[in-house]
Amino acid sequence: MKIANFADDLICFMKKILFLHGFYASGQCIPAVALHEAFEGRAEVITPDLPMHPKEAVRFIRELINREQPDLLIGNSCGAFYAQMVAPVAGIPALLGNPHFRMTEFLKQRIGEHQYKSPRKDGNQNFVIDEVLIEEFAEMEAIQFDCCRPDFQDRIWGLFGEQDTLAHFEPLFLLHYNRSFHFPGAHTPTAEDVCEWYVPLAEKMLSLA
Repeated sequence: MKIANFADDLICFMKKILFLHGFYASGQCIPAVALHEAFEGRAEVITPDLPMHPKEAVRFIRELINREQPDLLIGNSCGAFYAQMVAPVAGIPALLGNPHFRMTEFLKQRIGEHQYKSPRKDGNQNFVIDEVLIEEFAEMEAIQFDCCRPDFQDRIWGLFGEQDTLAHFEPLFLLHYNRSFHFPGAHTPTAEDVCEWYVPLAEKMLSLA
């Protein structure tokens, strides 16, 4: 009985991380799985499938934060775009991996039918990029930095891949935040990138939370 109680207490005191995946990905993508494995027994890593439409996604994320009360947000690409907007409002630190702050530019070149690159829980792997979706992202982009707070300039960190060919937004990030880091990887991190670069920064942020 004492051992069970100790285990319950340990779970209660474990930190929680909410990971927000990129646009083509899901909660079962390689970075999400790597974070689960890296923090096993040390922190609970929540990796939901995000809705495709941005307003719905942000609403979903905020509801999830209210329910789960995570200690840290980690976002990659489009997920980092969302994390930056939500973190100051929720009062949670965030690690932004290769944040894509101009999703409209990305989507305009990809109008048409597509498939997610990792499995989604609902089994639906197909989606369509159209003008309606692009306009929704345009509305979000216009207000994405409206909730920036001076006290969050050191609580939102950016991690930028030196081989990233899709998102080049470190200068824009540094207009609003102070802590920028580089890693020798591409836009979508490998499991090795996650373990070597994302995890140590996440551990540092959790220690400061």
